[in-house]
Amino acid sequence: MSATLGTLLKQLEPSWDIKIFETLGAVALESSNPWNNAGTGHSALCELNYTPERADGSIDISSAVKVNEQFQVSRQFWAHLLEVGALPDPSAFINSTPHMSFVWGEANVEYLRKRYEALKDHPLFAGMEYSEDAAQIRAWTPLLIPGRAKSQPIAATYIAAGTDVDFGALTRLLMRYLTSNGAELRLEQRVTGLRRQRDGLWRISTRQMVGNNPEVFSAKFVFVGAGGNALNLLQKSGIKEIRGFGGFPVSGEFLRTDNPALVAKHHAKVYGKAAVGSPPMSVPHLDTRVVDGSASLMFGPYAGFSPKFLKSGSWFDLFKSIRWHNLIPMIAAGASNLSLVGYLVGQLAASKQTKFEALREFFPGADPKDWYKITAGQRVQVIKKDPKKGGVLQFGTEVVAAADGSIAGLLGASPGASTAVPIMLGLIEKCFPDRLAEWTPRLRAMVPSLGAQLSDDPATAAATLGSTAKVLQLQH
Repeated sequence: MSATLGTLLKQLEPSWDIKIFETLGAVALESSNPWNNAGTGHSALCELNYTPERADGSIDISSAVKVNEQFQVSRQFWAHLLEVGALPDPSAFINSTPHMSFVWGEANVEYLRKRYEALKDHPLFAGMEYSEDAAQIRAWTPLLIPGRAKSQPIAATYIAAGTDVDFGALTRLLMRYLTSNGAELRLEQRVTGLRRQRDGLWRISTRQMVGNNPEVFSAKFVFVGAGGNALNLLQKSGIKEIRGFGGFPVSGEFLRTDNPALVAKHHAKVYGKAAVGSPPMSVPHLDTRVVDGSASLMFGPYAGFSPKFLKSGSWFDLFKSIRWHNLIPMIAAGASNLSLVGYLVGQLAASKQTKFEALREFFPGADPKDWYKITAGQRVQVIKKDPKKGGVLQFGTEVVAAADGSIAGLLGASPGASTAVPIMLGLIEKCFPDRLAEWTPRLRAMVPSLGAQLSDDPATAAATLGSTAKVLQLQH
């Protein structure tokens, strides 16, 4: 998010002085690291939690369309950066990877069939295929079928235009562009304080991780893009807009294999259906991952719990985030999400064998000796005030900005990096309203569909998807 916002501002105002503070020794070592996330170009092509079934049995595709629209904005911006030379070869961070949904059981097959019918004629989901035939599904990705009972009802959708994104590589490339164009990246420097001065500027206190030397900086505008630690820093700023916000940390694990024989047989991101009562973060998926030019497979997620807000954070992060103004929302959110608590307890108590059986539901022939556990990034889900319930747990992202737009930060998680560009465009609109008229022509040059919905114009949608696919060297 920080790299995206910095790049947008550098494109708009090349002369502005930008400083970036990173506690660790390199960027993208937390949530943006490719092994700390699934790398899915989240466009709702395969993620079933974006297409819930209504009470009357129909499929609600509104969230799926919204997420896809957002991802197309990100694609347009990345394509623009490639065209102006700000990014190198697109294969360094994005690769064509088919997206599939795969389900079993009569009720789930019926759901997927209805979902396909609801999406197949939409301009943003063009090219989606559907099959209940085991031979066809095996042709799409061979690992799913061998060892499965022939009597088991199965179904899958397949769309070749999906992507795998290395958000760690993309972050490093954007930072390289920024620093080569005048921005200053200060590594191993922790932000310890944010305070508004009488002159309206923000005083940023930092401390070097090596040598422990303190430094002070001033800024007209501050963006807090610190992942899970954004809550803590926004609380330090004292802005009233952060009052009532809390965070609930969730850790995760994946199973990974680098076995070339298995990797060669599975070229797709295959998402299943979450168990009844499970949270959206629990949707199982078997993914192709392309990191540093090498392909692997990853299955998960398996949820865990840690009070840390970052993998490199403190065991006291959760407790230090509690304030008088967010205590009631946090208690209320916990009380109304007992199913999530139960899910986490169940995941923590599950044996290694039980967890592996979840993989075998996808890949019946999976052998434990081919797979090893990796720990994913920490997510901090947003807890916020709610006038009726007292507090709610939110599974998306939330931009929190001061009324005068001088400071803003991002809380939350999924769908995260895939929608970084539209989220940061929204932040620019909120924090720089007096400059929008001047900037709009330049923003439209970066994102031609700015202010419009591709869904409203099938011809424009097809042209946009085609042009960005060409620049990004993706299948279309």
